Amino acid sequence: MLSFASKRILGIVSHGATSGPSSPFLAAQVAARFYHERVVDHYDNPRNVGSFDKNDPTVGTGLVGAPACGDVMKLQIKVDEETGKVVDARFKTFGCGSAIASSSVATEWVKGKQMDEIVTIKNTEIAKHLSLPPVKLHCSMLAEDAIKAAVKDYEAKRAKSASNPEAVTLEKAAEA
Repeated sequence: MLSFASKRILGIVSHGATSGPSSPFLAAQVAARFYHERVVDHYDNPRNVGSFDKNDPTVGTGLVGAPACGDVMKLQIKVDEETGKVVDARFKTFGCGSAIASSSVATEWVKGKQMDEIVTIKNTEIAKHLSLPPVKLHCSMLAEDAIKAAVKDYEAKRAKSASNPEAVTLEKAAEA
């Protein structure tokens, strides 16, 4: 909910009273104007929400947060081990509309790309695409950091399985 002072500044409250029975709708309309339509679209219709099994060796998980605002972002990539392409991506984000939109855009952009391509995605590109104001740039930075963390996690799992192929064979036998 908007605070009384914010409502007053926005013209939603007049002389201490609400502006009629549609004031919550009006508040949502006014608040939506502060976000670019792409942010609103990705917030209202987020793409690729969910998660994969973090123990899957083809999944890389990036978990990042911004202590200043409390946003937390988990972004996961699923990689085809033969081609090295990201075949799917998922996210779960606790944060503002800009953080959710940044996560959603990031998952769309990484799909179908090689690992070396996705680490070149910059927060400035995400911010420009979403028309984020300077005060919300940290949201796009989180998305970039989450992508890099997911790649790092995937590569660490891959290195571990390459250095210990017997453990992978035993795990697969135990699952069967």
